[in-house]
Amino acid sequence: MEKMPYQPELERAATMAVPASTTPRPVSGDACSGQATATTTDWRSGLPVLGAAAISLRELRREDAPSLHAMLTTEEVARFISPPPTTVAGFEQFIAWTHRERLSGNYICFGIVPAGMTVAVGIFQLRSIEPGFGSAEWGFALGSPFWGTGLFAEGARLVLNFAVDVAGIARLEARAAVANGRGNGALRKIGAVQEGVLRRSFLRNGQYHDQVLWSILAEDWRLQRIGQEPTVVH
Repeated sequence: MEKMPYQPELERAATMAVPASTTPRPVSGDACSGQATATTTDWRSGLPVLGAAAISLRELRREDAPSLHAMLTTEEVARFISPPPTTVAGFEQFIAWTHRERLSGNYICFGIVPAGMTVAVGIFQLRSIEPGFGSAEWGFALGSPFWGTGLFAEGARLVLNFAVDVAGIARLEARAAVANGRGNGALRKIGAVQEGVLRRSFLRNGQYHDQVLWSILAEDWRLQRIGQEPTVVH
């Protein structure tokens, strides 16, 4: 999801305070093993914490704003996504927006927290593209110090398990600029299927870029994950 759905210009008039923290809601069943269903948790009221050996995914908190600003505004990270907020205050507004959009049932955003850390260094996003979240576009952004560490692959599995088993999403789409070799390689590695190339579909810095369209279907993911280690859901 290189085109971020967040529109900072609309947030200037927002007056809602950003919660300092969000209490995670438990999920009944195991969101990785396939035992959980879309009815096991009301994720609109608050996201659960998803955990694995080297990573946890949780709702964004206001205290994540400085680390997200530091990690996601570098040129090497930002060059293949629509412009992120330019200030810490802008990221605080973004975090407040993610909570409101989650509550409305349109959007899910998990912060990526490496083991041993307390703040997020990146995000995974799910955006509904049809009523009821049957289909969704998903994407990610991760600070470059954590590239090549396996965090993306581990986090992607957690997000896909949640999307299929808890949110009940049947089809996930992802877009990556043709020139974004790392992003396309990561999507291919987790089993996404390339469906085509969207010509001149992404505008960045006044220049249009071609994008690769990837998809993962719920039934394909369930087959692929057989034998994976179970997710720890707190």
